[in-house]
Amino acid sequence: MKFQKVYTLEEIARIIDCEYVGDATFPVSGMNEIHVVEAGDIVFVDHPKYYDKALNSAATIVLINKMVACPDGKALLISEDPFRDFNKLTNYFKPFQFSNVSIATSALIGEGTVIQPNTFIGNHVVIGNNCLIHSNVSIYDCTVIGDNVIIHAGTVLGTDAFYYKKRPEGYDQLLSGGRVVIKDNVAIGALCTIDKGVTGDTIIGEGTKIDNQVHVGHDTVIGKKCLIASQTGIAGCVIIEDEVTIWGQVGTTSGITIGAKAVILGQTGVTKSVEGGKSYFGTPIEESREKLKQLANIKKIPEILNKLK
Repeated sequence: MKFQKVYTLEEIARIIDCEYVGDATFPVSGMNEIHVVEAGDIVFVDHPKYYDKALNSAATIVLINKMVACPDGKALLISEDPFRDFNKLTNYFKPFQFSNVSIATSALIGEGTVIQPNTFIGNHVVIGNNCLIHSNVSIYDCTVIGDNVIIHAGTVLGTDAFYYKKRPEGYDQLLSGGRVVIKDNVAIGALCTIDKGVTGDTIIGEGTKIDNQVHVGHDTVIGKKCLIASQTGIAGCVIIEDEVTIWGQVGTTSGITIGAKAVILGQTGVTKSVEGGKSYFGTPIEESREKLKQLANIKKIPEILNKLK
């Protein structure tokens, strides 16, 4: 998430009422999760296990719960609860905006685009030309949709990330201030759900086709010309490269990469990153030829046992 202007370290510290280490005028231009941070961004960390990763990341401002040595060229925000204060910043820079109309006045809708009845289009949504949005679709604030996109009934774009911190009193949600970005010539089936990024974008690449009842988690990036069949669940922060085919009822873990032109057969659990250009099957995932050989050998076990007897 990039801010509308560059703030100073002192101004950010004042918003969340915390101490800081560094020049008061140190520039702060945004905030992001660690896998997408850039210079000028704030990243938060609240566990010693991840201190080094955050301090050595591309982020130049680290929101941290302990006074540590500040790396050269960076600044620290010292917080009792970085998770809570990251939420404060999200709420400050990207607050929830109430809407009482079906199509927000700030939404931009291109020429030739058809919006069917009972669809909700939120604040600052951008929809390109010649799109077809079927009935009962919900498009949350700040979603960006390209040209020639088809979205079928009941789909929801821009839901919150499934990201929680366990507290003694229950689960504390990390607020989502990112977007969903749908590129040109994408088709999305009925009853799909696509979460927005926590601070960045969830992206569906140009020409990708998604079947009914597919879920895409926060900050996931899907490449060009992918095919994703029904009842697939894609976790957050997944990278799916170009021309990947995913068949029905596949599930993935978070933070993995599926290489270009890979084929994931139905009911596979993608438990790790996999190379492109190959076919995969099973849980845990393996190349499909090897997995099918294993299954064939398992069927021979009763025959082998009878021979041993």
